[in-house]
This record gives sequence, C-alpha cells and structure tokens, in this order.
Amino acid sequence: MQAYLWVKTFHLVFVMAWIAAAFYLPRILINLVEAQGRVEVHERLVLMGRRLYRFGHVMAGLAVALGLVLWLGYRVLPDFPTMVGGAGWMHAKLLLVALLFAHFVVGGRWLKGAGRGRALPSTRALRWFNEVPVLLLVGVVYLVIAKPF
Repeated sequence: MQAYLWVKTFHLVFVMAWIAAAFYLPRILINLVEAQGRVEVHERLVLMGRRLYRFGHVMAGLAVALGLVLWLGYRVLPDFPTMVGGAGWMHAKLLLVALLFAHFVVGGRWLKGAGRGRALPSTRALRWFNEVPVLLLVGVVYLVIAKPF
C-alpha cells in the first residue's frame, strides 16, 4: 500500500507541473502578439515558451507513466490496489485529459510557428484559448472527486 501512495503522490505532482505549463503557455502566446515589433522581447518569449513546452511534455510523460502504474500496477506490485473496473468516470476523465493534452499541443504548434515568423491568432482569441484548460481541469477534478458514474 505504501508504494501505491508514493506513486499516486508523484503522479499528482507531475500532473500539477504539467497543468502549470498548460496554463502559462497561452499567456506567453498572448504576450508574443502584444510584443509586436520588439525583436528582443519576441525572441525572449519564444525561448521561454520553448523551454516551458519541453518541460510540460516531460511532466505530462511522467504523469502518464505513473498513471499507467496506478491503473495496472496491481499486475506487477503485490498489495497494489487496482483502478480497473466499470468506472465510467475514469473514461470521461481520460477524455478531458486527452483534450487538455491536445490543447497543449496546439499551443506548442502556435509557438513553433511564431518562432518561424508566422502570425498568431488575435489576443482576443488567445484569451479565450487561455481559459479552456481551466474549464477542462475543473471537469477532471470533479470527476475524480465525485466519481458520478
């Protein structure tokens, strides 16, 4: 049982780190649009965004790996609880997590394009894009806590 708690702890830490990156990446994109014409600022923001995106991918990968251990660890580790079963909430949660990851990847592609000189969406569109991960995360947290189905 102790191993389960450590795996779950680190899974949550890596999820939080990834979500922090997912929250901040759209903000960097907004700042890129607002830094029109200032080359030094643009280059600094692109560099920051690339580092953040790389960090987010590493954190997401570690979170997924530990999530798989939480899901299937009972097959390998003795006395490891299982999450396998008729848990519809888990499927809904995984769908929302997949949407969060897709959102993160879209932000990364926009960042890569901005680094190559391509135009970004308007600040208004990016501000809406900035709110999407918050809404998805609220859904994930609700499903994990309430397990409504």
